[in-house]
Amino acid sequence: MGLAQPTRPTARDIQGIFDRIAPVYDQLNQRLSLGLHRVWKHMAVRWSGAAKGDTCLDVCCGSGDLAILLAHQVGSTGQVYGVDFSSEQLAVAERRVGRMVLPTSIHWVRGNALHLPFDDCSFDAVTMGYGLRNLSDLDQGLVELRRVLKPGATAAILDFHRPQNTWIEQFQRWYLEGVVVPAASELGLTEEYTYIAPSVDRFPTGPEQVALARAAGFAEAVHYPIAGGLMGVLVVSRGHELV
Repeated sequence: MGLAQPTRPTARDIQGIFDRIAPVYDQLNQRLSLGLHRVWKHMAVRWSGAAKGDTCLDVCCGSGDLAILLAHQVGSTGQVYGVDFSSEQLAVAERRVGRMVLPTSIHWVRGNALHLPFDDCSFDAVTMGYGLRNLSDLDQGLVELRRVLKPGATAAILDFHRPQNTWIEQFQRWYLEGVVVPAASELGLTEEYTYIAPSVDRFPTGPEQVALARAAGFAEAVHYPIAGGLMGVLVVSRGHELV
C-alpha cells in the first residue's frame, strides 16, 4: 500500500538542516551505523575507479570522509576537490583535515551540486555520499555529474536504499524512527533527523536510479544494494564519446 508523500523540502530547507547538524554529523554517523559507514564509503571510492595521480571530486562532501579517502587513493601526484553547499559542513571538513597528514591537499569549494563550479570533463573520478537523495532535482544532479566527468570516467553514488524485501524495509523504518530519531533528539535535533525517513520514501529504487542515469546520458549504470539492501551504490560511467 502506497504511503502519502510529504512535501519535498526546498534546497534552502536542506541546506539549513545540514548546517545545523554539522557539529554532530560525524559523531552520529559513527554511532548509528556502528562504524559501518566507513566500510560503505571505502566501497564507493573503490567503485569510482580513483587511482594514483587522478583528479577527483566528492560532491556533497559534508564533513569530508569521502574526500579524505580519495586523497589517500590519488596520492601526492593527484588532486581532490570537495564541494558542498553547507558552509558549516565545509568548516568541519577543513578543521578535520587540518589535524591530518594527507598525501595531497584537498580543495574545499562551496557550491551547488545542481550547478557545479567546474569545467566540463574535469575529473577522472567522482564520488557522492548521501547527497543525491537530498537534491531538489535528481535529474539535473546526474546531468551535472556526467558533465564534469572525463570521457570514460566513473562516479560512485552511495546512499540509502529502499529495500524490496518487506521485512528489511520494516527494519529500516523501525531503525530510522525508533533509533536514529531518538538518538538525534538527545542532541536537540529531532526535526533534522525526522527528515530522513520521508526522504528515503521519496528516493527512487535502484532500478529507477539506473533509468534516471541512462536518461542523463551515462553510457553505463549499475546499482549495487549493500548492507542487506539498506544502502546502495549507484555506479555510473560516462562513455568515450568525442567531446
